Amino acid sequence: MPHLYAIAIGSNRRHGRFGRPPQVVEAAIARLDADFGLFDASPIILNPAHGGAGRDFANAVALVESALDPAAMLPALKAIERDYGRRPGKRWGERVLDLDIIAWSGGKWRSSGLEVPHRAAASRAFVIQPLAAIAPHWPIYGSLNARHLAVRLARRSPVRGPAKHAAS
Repeated sequence: MPHLYAIAIGSNRRHGRFGRPPQVVEAAIARLDADFGLFDASPIILNPAHGGAGRDFANAVALVESALDPAAMLPALKAIERDYGRRPGKRWGERVLDLDIIAWSGGKWRSSGLEVPHRAAASRAFVIQPLAAIAPHWPIYGSLNARHLAVRLARRSPVRGPAKHAAS
């Protein structure tokens, strides 16, 4: 039986084939569709880099279907990152593509190196606001859903609106 996943997508570095970060995010959404089956995707937003990562980010959230459990989904997402040129480096460094499991329809999951829902999701407007745009009632922590968390975060740290897709 397929599971539904909320996957956070981020880019703050140009890609040789796909171009600027908003186009990298668009290409990643298409790749997730090809590999897993896209259920929905949020608008792409632009926001300041988090934790000293350098350039501003383009971010979105995609809802994808997969029969994989989270322990198998994570390496599949990391393989996509590598295909886009992501290499191991400093934790908060610039990256062509970052894919994170935010939540899945199976509820909580915890294993070595993976916790779902993503423990930092509730504090990141660049994750919660796009998720709330496409799945406002998705429960994140107990009775708190994406919409509840987005309202809380909007009071503290607004992100910029949808990305403008200007030529490279």
